Amino acid sequence: EVRLVESGGGLVQPGGSLRLSCTASGFTFRNAAMSWVRQAPGKGLEWVSRINSAGTHTYYPDFAKGRFTISRDNAENTLYLQMNSLKTEDTARYYCAREVTCTADDCSDKGQGTQVTVSS
Repeated sequence: EVRLVESGGGLVQPGGSLRLSCTASGFTFRNAAMSWVRQAPGKGLEWVSRINSAGTHTYYPDFAKGRFTISRDNAENTLYLQMNSLKTEDTARYYCAREVTCTADDCSDKGQGTQVTVSS
């Protein structure tokens, strides 16, 4: 059974930073491309970042470039998302997901998520 458990979310002021973690089990993590996605209230799922299985290539949409950094530790089966210069519009529930299970609308293998709230 695939299990993805996110942690590290919380309340942060605009301009602040958070580091999200995702612990994976139930599949061969080192062979899997992984993504972070997010969902704000009343909105659809939004892709945040992607990393290949080896951790050598990363991809970001424009809103995340220069502020967010995805990384992974394959020895620890853990995915990370470092978020800096946070903005109020980054408020959302953040999920890690197994990239191969993602479509444009959803990812069937994703965790329960961790809430990030950016507010003064």
